[in-house]
Amino acid sequence: MEHRIFEKIESANTPDFGDIIGKSFELFKNVFVEAAKHAGVSILIMIPFILVVYIPFMPMYIEMIQHAGDPYYTLDPFEDYETITIVGWAVMVFLLSFLLQPLVISIMAHFYRICKNVDMGTQDPVGGYFDLVKKQYGKLLLLTIATTGIALLAMLLCYLPLFYVIVPLQLTYPILFFNDRLSVGQVIRASFVLGNKFWLVAFGLIFISAFISMLGMVLCIIGVIVTAYYQHIVMYFFYKDTVGFEEDGILKR
Repeated sequence: MEHRIFEKIESANTPDFGDIIGKSFELFKNVFVEAAKHAGVSILIMIPFILVVYIPFMPMYIEMIQHAGDPYYTLDPFEDYETITIVGWAVMVFLLSFLLQPLVISIMAHFYRICKNVDMGTQDPVGGYFDLVKKQYGKLLLLTIATTGIALLAMLLCYLPLFYVIVPLQLTYPILFFNDRLSVGQVIRASFVLGNKFWLVAFGLIFISAFISMLGMVLCIIGVIVTAYYQHIVMYFFYKDTVGFEEDGILKR
């Protein structure tokens, strides 16, 4: 039997762009501390990845600093590294990025639950940052592989399709977080159905929210940490205003 989410998507009303942006700002004012905490935890989780990426090339960075200002110095970044070393490093970076992504997704899920509680005035348990990854690590890893594959395929098709898949790929997160019994295939299918139905509105929201999130760069690192999760608030309201939440048999949008 078809999952009810597809019926809700079919009957969804067109979301109001300006209304979502306005509501997102209002909610952000109430959860910006939580947004900063979640962004900070995400950064801490990524430290092992950053170390693996940059530490092997520390000798090269030191050499660059030592020869700074020398017009005759030419850097060959792979001169001191064997091919097998470079390949091993690339494989490790690739694998580590996949293994860590489910942890980041779990942190996002925790933030979405907080947004729902604050927005709707509920007191539903939100659990810990890593509750979702403890329960469904395999599903999150499979979702990461699937979405990465879709994005890479879109890039291979001369990038233009990437603009289309950006929308459904962003929608996979709220769809999964609020419908955690869906399979990975159902999550991806639902995200494409919803994204295709309201693509233009969703793309505009993603573009604007990403721009606002990047404004934190003006305030350096601290600013980025504070604004990074704003785009998730926008996606939360997009999901709420289209799919909605079903509680006690009543659909709430």
